[in-house]
Amino acid sequence: MKTVRRWCGYTMLLALGALVLVQLWFAAQVWYWIDHNPQGTAFMRARLAALREDDPRARLTHRWVAYRRISVHLKRAVVAAEDAKFMSHRGFDWDEIQKAFARNVREGEIVRGASTITQQLAKNLFLSGERTWWRKAQEAVITVMLEALMRKRRILEIYLNVIEWGDSIFGVEAAARHHFGESAARLDPEQAARLAAMVPSPRRYLPGSYTPYLARRTATILARMNAVRVP
Repeated sequence: MKTVRRWCGYTMLLALGALVLVQLWFAAQVWYWIDHNPQGTAFMRARLAALREDDPRARLTHRWVAYRRISVHLKRAVVAAEDAKFMSHRGFDWDEIQKAFARNVREGEIVRGASTITQQLAKNLFLSGERTWWRKAQEAVITVMLEALMRKRRILEIYLNVIEWGDSIFGVEAAARHHFGESAARLDPEQAARLAAMVPSPRRYLPGSYTPYLARRTATILARMNAVRVP
């Protein structure tokens, strides 16, 4: 019996040690990306793998662009659409979390999320798309790391450069050229709001798409853009 307890103790210590090492690896990556640009993300790798199941030669369209070369209209539009309190919270919008929890309980399923830009970045950089409590817990830990080690400007810069904006289209520079034939620096307010409106379902929209929903969402974001602060 003592031997069993001893081995259980060793197993728990090994598991705890492995968990600590994983967290240290995440923290080291976040620290490195303070002044180095990510070459890819977990989400980008997963998407490329899925594309290559149908076409082994498939590639992603992605080009990094510095924060100063991204239209301020796009920065405002994305913050207004995805995380209006981005500049004031520390990674979590607790008011939105409470509202989402109450609605999901009422509906009996997950119908509303409350992820901030920092949480979305944590997921994109490191994690799978599965919805499990373990993954959400890991996302929360990485979110704390991002907020502790990076400035808001850097968090938003990386986010805008790695999120999906179309089928195999990643980052704002590729998105601006794909949808409007413009650089990210030259996006006007309406173009910026339309791109921001596409973020939740980016593969739904081809260049020139302008559905009634997209028109309404674009108008809403345009009306909110000047009320938000950006780094």
